[in-house]
Order: sequence, then structure tokens, then C-alpha cells
Amino acid sequence: MAEILGIPAAALYGQLLLGFINGAFYATLSLGLAVIFGLLNIINFTHGAQYMMGAFVGWMLLTYLGIGYWPALVLAPLIVGVVGMVIERTMISRLYKLDHLYGLLLTFGLALIIEGLFRNAYGVSGLAYAIPPQLSGGINLGFMFLPLYRGWVVVASLIVCLATWFVIEKTRLGAYLRAATENPTLVQAFGINVPLLVTLTYGFGVALAGFAGVLAAPIYAVNPMMGSNLIIVVFAVVVIGGMGSILGAIVTGFALGLVEGLTKVFYPEAAATVIFIIMAIVLLVKPAGLFGREA
Repeated sequence: MAEILGIPAAALYGQLLLGFINGAFYATLSLGLAVIFGLLNIINFTHGAQYMMGAFVGWMLLTYLGIGYWPALVLAPLIVGVVGMVIERTMISRLYKLDHLYGLLLTFGLALIIEGLFRNAYGVSGLAYAIPPQLSGGINLGFMFLPLYRGWVVVASLIVCLATWFVIEKTRLGAYLRAATENPTLVQAFGINVPLLVTLTYGFGVALAGFAGVLAAPIYAVNPMMGSNLIIVVFAVVVIGGMGSILGAIVTGFALGLVEGLTKVFYPEAAATVIFIIMAIVLLVKPAGLFGREA
């Protein structure tokens, strides 16, 4: 068996694949956080719970209504996004003129409430969600065996992330969104419904978390704690990329997933902390993050 730097090639490629898959989730989730913070200035600590909700909604659609994976990939993010818009209209909208700390405390409390409700209803043992038949099995690439579903997760995340970046940075809608957050009074004077735009923006950021949750459901056990186990790492990814930076969230998410995968091969003891070590170094050298702008 071929070796690379003393490591069996199959093991190295396998860990790189796992790192890329983790990076896909990091990128999609941190993108949602970056959209919400960059456009609304809200630190959305509920994001992990909304990711968990996406997985549970997909599972419930299948279990209770017989709606399979592909429709759930559209319906679950929409449902989670609508719930997010209700939260934004009824609670978060009251905090925009206050310090960031109030939004952080509110969304942290909401995360605990949502997780508690699902934990009381479904326990913590985890629920299985089957891989769709079209994506079962894998492909032998010669140097490694690629499970089809895991390859799909990476492709789907890339498509969604790049499409989101394009819409926000390169289209008129994105220009309206950025203008509405910087000077809402002026934008409203042109006849644009700024509160609705803000609500839709929050709903979209939350829907990204729901989308990631549906993607994760066939890979990880669907359980109420799956979001809280991931959200701290995702916040670290956002800080490294630059708070509010759309491109930073995407690039940093995938890159750190790969770094984490390589660390598991060459120095497994540091795998759980490598992202936080990188975050500390980045903050010392460039406090605004790799792609962030200095205030």
C-alpha cells in the first residue's frame, strides 16, 4: 500500500474527505451567520438550534407525512426560515438599536428553549434518517472509495454558498440589502419595504442552517444536541474569516475543515483544538479576521 509522509494513502485521502465534508457544514452554517451579522448586526446564537431544527423537520416530514429527502431539502429550510422570520418580527426586531450583547443573550436563550423542547419530545439517543436510494453506494476513484452521499453534500454546499455570495455581492437585490442595513431611512424613501427586507434576510440566513441540517441528517444521528456540538466551532470559523464576511465564511469554512482533517492524520491529539489555535493566532495578527475590514 502506497504511503504519503509515512501515512497510508487510503487513510490520508479518507481523512481529507471527512475534513472536506466537515468543511462543507462549517461553510454553510458560517455563511448563514455571516449573512445575519453582516447585514443585520445580530449575533445569532440560535443558529445551531436552527440547524438541528432543519434535521428534525426533514425527519418529521419523512416519518409523519412520508415526504422523502428531495422534497424535504426544499421544504425543511423553508419551514425553518419561516419560524426564523416569526422570531425576528416578534423578538429580534426590538433589539437592532441596542448593544450586540442583548441580541446574543436573547438568541442564546432561544437556543436553550428550542433544544429543551426537542430533547423533552424525542430524547437524546438520536434518530436515524436513511440516505436517499439515488445516493447510496459509492464510486471507486482508484486512490480511494468515495461515498456518493458525502460527495453530494460537498457539491450541494458549494453550489448554495457560491450562489449566496453571488446574489449578495453581485446583484441589485444584494445592493438593496446592503444599503438597507447601512441607511434604512434613505432606502425606505425610495419605496422599498426595509422591515420586510430585513425579515426576509434573517429568514434566509436561518434557512441556510435548516438546509445544512437536512444535509447532515443521513450522516449524523438526528438529535437535539447536534447543533450545540457544532455551533462553537462555527463561530470560530466566522471569527477567523471575518465577522460578516460572506466570502470569508465560505473559504475559511472549507479550508479549516481540511486543516482539521489533516490534523487528525498527523497529530490526532490536536484535532479538537486546532481551529481555536488558528483563531487565536489570527486574532493576534489581524483582529478583524482574514477577510474582515477594520472598523
